[in-house]
Amino acid sequence: MAPKEKKAPKAKKPPKTKKAGSPEKKKKLSRIERLRQQQEEEERKLKEEEEARLKAEREAAEKLEKQQAKARKWQALIEKAESRKNDELEELYLLEKCFLDAEKTKKEVRVFSKWKHYIECDGTPDPCITQEINTYISLWKEKTNEDIDTVMKESKLVLSEASSLVDTDSGNMEKIIKDENITLYVWANLKKNPKYKRIKFGDTGVGFEIPKALATSDIAVRIFHTNYDHVSPLPMIPRLAKSEITDVIIEDSAEKETAKDEEVPQAGLEEVAENQELMTSSIFEMDMTKTESSLVNSKKSMISVKDYAEVKKDEIELKSLRSDTYSLSLLAPATKISVPDSIYEIVNDEDIVDLKGFMPLGGIYHLNILKLPPQSKHVKGWTIVELLSGGLQPFVYPPEIIEETTETENPYPPIEIFIEIKKNVVFFEKPMVARWDSQGKGWRTDGFFSLYYDMTERTISFSLESVFPVTLIQDIHVHMPFESWELKPISLNEAVLNITTAYTDIDIQIKDNQCMLASVELGDEYELSHLLGKWMNITNLIIAMKDTGFNIFPSEHSHIYVAVNYKDPLVEMKSYRQMALMASAYSFGWSKWNKYSGPGKVVIKASELLEKKYVADNKWSLFMFDGERAQKLKINEFSEEFSEELDDNTEFHSTLYHMIKDFTSEAALKKIRDTDYLFIDVVCKLLLSTRLLTFS
Repeated sequence: MAPKEKKAPKAKKPPKTKKAGSPEKKKKLSRIERLRQQQEEEERKLKEEEEARLKAEREAAEKLEKQQAKARKWQALIEKAESRKNDELEELYLLEKCFLDAEKTKKEVRVFSKWKHYIECDGTPDPCITQEINTYISLWKEKTNEDIDTVMKESKLVLSEASSLVDTDSGNMEKIIKDENITLYVWANLKKNPKYKRIKFGDTGVGFEIPKALATSDIAVRIFHTNYDHVSPLPMIPRLAKSEITDVIIEDSAEKETAKDEEVPQAGLEEVAENQELMTSSIFEMDMTKTESSLVNSKKSMISVKDYAEVKKDEIELKSLRSDTYSLSLLAPATKISVPDSIYEIVNDEDIVDLKGFMPLGGIYHLNILKLPPQSKHVKGWTIVELLSGGLQPFVYPPEIIEETTETENPYPPIEIFIEIKKNVVFFEKPMVARWDSQGKGWRTDGFFSLYYDMTERTISFSLESVFPVTLIQDIHVHMPFESWELKPISLNEAVLNITTAYTDIDIQIKDNQCMLASVELGDEYELSHLLGKWMNITNLIIAMKDTGFNIFPSEHSHIYVAVNYKDPLVEMKSYRQMALMASAYSFGWSKWNKYSGPGKVVIKASELLEKKYVADNKWSLFMFDGERAQKLKINEFSEEFSEELDDNTEFHSTLYHMIKDFTSEAALKKIRDTDYLFIDVVCKLLLSTRLLTFS
């Protein structure tokens, strides 16, 4: 037998290991030890609480000390500003006499013009004398305007001689008669061939397409275009009585401070007529009067005898502000103004053009269908023409009485008209087409069919059931609100105002007492030689820019149509005047923080600029002004949030002029002192006309 195999010995199991971290035997604490630990824990907590309390007290004390120190410093700065307030206001008053000097100069110019008009004796009326104006208007109404009358007579003569002016291709006559402000397009249907029913005048974009009923009739079509708008009604400017308190202020100030020969010249009717395009409703003047009255009365109620002289200076300052009638009329409040009911009546009818929000641009097209007059006949060397009384007669289309017919098609379909957009006007948005409603005395946008725009060729075509005067309409506020602006000096008595809108950049250059549109970002397809680079006074510049499509001048109704950054009118006025005083040496610009400062304060950025062409971004300083106190802000345009914290090592001043003066070099101060008062006046009026602090 084989021997039995021995079994391998069993491996011994390793000894069981104790769990890591578990004590072999928990030691039990005695009651005394537990009490001792609890006491130590309570003592530790009390100590920590005491340390925290002491720390909080120290921090509170330090914070209070800082606040008190800041308050003491703030109060000291206010007291220091108050101590020199009279001197600063007195100096500013003397500086702002330049506006009175400018008014005096303009008055002398008006007097000279009046005298020159008198000695010329050319029959035109004196606009300052109501009787002469009324007489002239009465005589003018009795006779037709000479230019239009001449054109109409010429169109009658052309139509009477149409047979001798026949086009060899069509057998009909077409003629263009052009003047500086008027263009007459005349077409005579001599052959009555329905084949020739689409007419285009020469190489222009003006023409029409008539239906068969007209193409086979003895008619003529006349399109009479005027570059100006003589159809739209003029805005009514009510004259409201001024408050008594303002008269008292002006009278008292004049007796105390102003000699008779230095009194503020009152704006005559001639100036009012000249600036009619710029004047706003005198509702604002009443509001401004209330503002001034409340300001003066509130100050008088709180003053003591020693402060009386200071209040008198404020009254004089208010008199100086009110002396510029033109400027105040431009500062219509953006809110807090009663809106006339007529505005809402106009808005409710969508087909009526609201002339407070829209304006005709590019002139008026008068469309007429006329009966073709008897043609001249040549007999044995004589030309015989049958004359009809009453001149050219209109051809009624469609006829008033339409015979019933079984035809499904309209026997009198609409007339297609196509007109061109002149190159001397600029539409930044697709224009609306409007027709004149002679009964409602307004422009309407209904009654048009198959409206088509070809902005590349600058033509617009549409169909009408009958003929009316038509025009193109643009939004008055297409450029508002502004995106940014900058007033930059070029040299002594010369500066440029740049305004950036949603569509373009506009540069207006000011030199001495003249202005011009220096540049505007547009394509090459426009012809603006009548405006670009032409020096003119500010009134003519504003009118010319509006008529061309560059309306950057808010009216008293603009706040209804534009989201504005409302600012107190008196603060706004003071800011513009003091900016104008420094316009020869300082550059001012738009700040994004202006909209965060509230209606009673304005924030602008400013920097001295003598030789460089522009101000670097890091060289601008921010200044805040509320009409009574100016300060330099610690924040800049790149800060994350708005703060009114005063900049380090700066002080308060009573005027924006003196605040900026603290950072002005001697060379810049000399330039400011040497600036001509007429230049300052024009800069101020341009700022007032654009309302940059409210409409940007």
